Formats: sequence, structure tokens, C-alpha cells
Amino acid sequence: MKRTILSFVLILLIYSCHENQPLQTDGKTEIQIQAMWSNPSEDSVQSFIPLSNAEFVLICEYGTTIAYADENGLLSISDLPSSIYQISASQKHPADQNITIVGSINNVEVISGEVRQDTIYAKPISSSGISINEIYAGGPINNIYFCYDQFIELYNSSNEVKYLDGMQVFRLSQTDGVNTPGSDWDYDGDIDGVTYAFKFPGSPGQTNYPFEPQSFLVLASDAYNHKNTVSNSIDLSHADWEFVNQLNAVDIDNPNVPNLSNFRLNKTSDFLIRLDTDRIIITSGVDTVWKNGIDIETILDGVEYRSNRTSIPTMDDRIDRGWVQSPPKYKGKSMQRREKGVDTNDSTLDWEIINTPTPGWH
Repeated sequence: MKRTILSFVLILLIYSCHENQPLQTDGKTEIQIQAMWSNPSEDSVQSFIPLSNAEFVLICEYGTTIAYADENGLLSISDLPSSIYQISASQKHPADQNITIVGSINNVEVISGEVRQDTIYAKPISSSGISINEIYAGGPINNIYFCYDQFIELYNSSNEVKYLDGMQVFRLSQTDGVNTPGSDWDYDGDIDGVTYAFKFPGSPGQTNYPFEPQSFLVLASDAYNHKNTVSNSIDLSHADWEFVNQLNAVDIDNPNVPNLSNFRLNKTSDFLIRLDTDRIIITSGVDTVWKNGIDIETILDGVEYRSNRTSIPTMDDRIDRGWVQSPPKYKGKSMQRREKGVDTNDSTLDWEIINTPTPGWH
């Protein structure tokens, strides 16, 4: 009897290990996509030529794929999972390395067993000003909920000195109970939802605080060596600038690092941003009245980051048409532009997660 039962079990095991393979498998899709760019001819007639050897970035729910086109700007890539893709193509301008030729298409549905064909029409975008280049918000690997080593990195992608005098940095997280932060609540040309408002010293137009071309600036929440608290954190004691709320007597203030000061006088908190979802903008400083929103025309750059891929972004699309996928909390990872200073106003394509924060370098 025992031998009969054992034989029956062995037969079941053998058959269970030899189940028929699925007739149709995912991941057998193919994309054939060509990148073209507009190059006006001498008689001013617009023409399109291939974006030779363009870098393609394909983003879907399963991750990011980077591939390169051939000399005809054509990319053919197979064995992709069925999904909805956001796709960009870019290449440096052949006559000016400060100009990037870039284009994108969004919500490209790719279905198993099909070949998706499409074209991206790119255009030159000049890297001509100040932008947010990196955001480190989620904290180092730790189990004590430590996240005070946050920083924002700026980059001057132009070929000239810019001046920081009077510039402002805002966190946008407030709602009025109806409208979302980072949107234009009253449809009057400004962005609402200010939580924190800090500024560089001086006034717009002054030239006391230069920002050198092709250089980075690190704005630390606290310019302190955070390794003293969590060993695998980062040293920000040599940051370029530090957020200091002058209304908070115990806020860390490194005397060797100049300060951005609070000008929302009903707030005594330090400049801290949420670990996984928030919005940051930098402005010229011309609009000094934050209560009625920040004039869009004064905004130099804005970035929204979110942890949930399915959530709807709230930043006004005149500032940014996309959003950054943020890393998990307390994993020591950061968010950074794929290419320093390249801002197409679509952060979904412009940004990526990096394994280690890189304050002051790319």
C-alpha cells in the first residue's frame, strides 16, 4: 500500500514538472521608430533629416531602456514587454555642443505580437540658463527615519555668468481643499500652493553672487557632515548654500556657508521636502508676493517628483509636462537629469534615479 501511494506521488511530480508551455508569451513586441529633425535650408524651406545615431530612452512600467539609432536615425528594437511607453530621442547639435536636438512621443501602446512603427520629430533646444539638476530627498539607508541630508543641486548650462541675487526657491505642497499644489488655482497666470519660500540675498539685477557657466551649486537643507549621524549618509558641510530659517533659533547654521533665508514669515520650519512626492520651483525673484501665487513668467525651472506611477501629476504643464519617478524612502538613492542642463519640460523623460547622490557633480 505504501509503495502504491509513493508511486502515485512520483507520477504526479513528473507530470507537474512537464506542463505544456504557454502558447503566447509576453515580451515579443517590436518597435521601429525613426528620429528626424528640422534643419532649415539656405532658402528657409523647412526640411527634415535623420537624427543620426540618436540616443533613445524608452520608459514603461517595467523600467527604462536606452538604445541607439543607426546613421539613418532608425531604431529597431524587439523583445520588449507589452506596455505603454514614453519615448524620447536626442543628439548633440553638430555645430554647437551647447544645443541638444530632442523630441519625444508619449503614451505609445505596444502590444504583444505586433510591430509598432512611428516617427519622432525633434528640434534644437538651447541649454541657456539655470535649472534644477538633482534632487536628493529620500534619506540614506537607515532605520531611525533620518532624512535631514536633503539637497537640491542647480546647474548653469549657459556659457555666461548668471547671478543669484534675489532668486527664490519654493516648495509647493499646499492645497485650498479643491485645487492641487503647483497648479494655477485662479487661472490668472500664476502657480499656487506655496509651503516654503526661501531666497538668496540681494535683489534681482544685482551682481553680488555669481553663478559660473557650466558649473553646479549645492543647496543643502543643513550644511553639515551628516555622516556623523548616519555613517552611510553624505557630507554637506562644504555645500555652496544652506537653507536657514532665521525665525528658528535652533536651525543649523554653518558659518562657513552662505544662507538662503525664509521670507514666508509665518513659518519657522527648515526647508525640508517630502521624501517621495513634492514640487520644487526656482524663480528669478521678481515676484515677491507669494500669497497670491508665483507668476509663471518668473519661474526658471520646476520639477515634480512622485512615487506612484499611476498618480496624476499636478504641476502646471506650462512649467513641466511630466514628473520624476522618485526612489523608495531611506534607500540612499537620488534623482538626477539624464543629461546635465537638458530640460525639455518633460521630466518623465529628462530625469532618472541614480544609486548614490552626487552633490556638485554629474
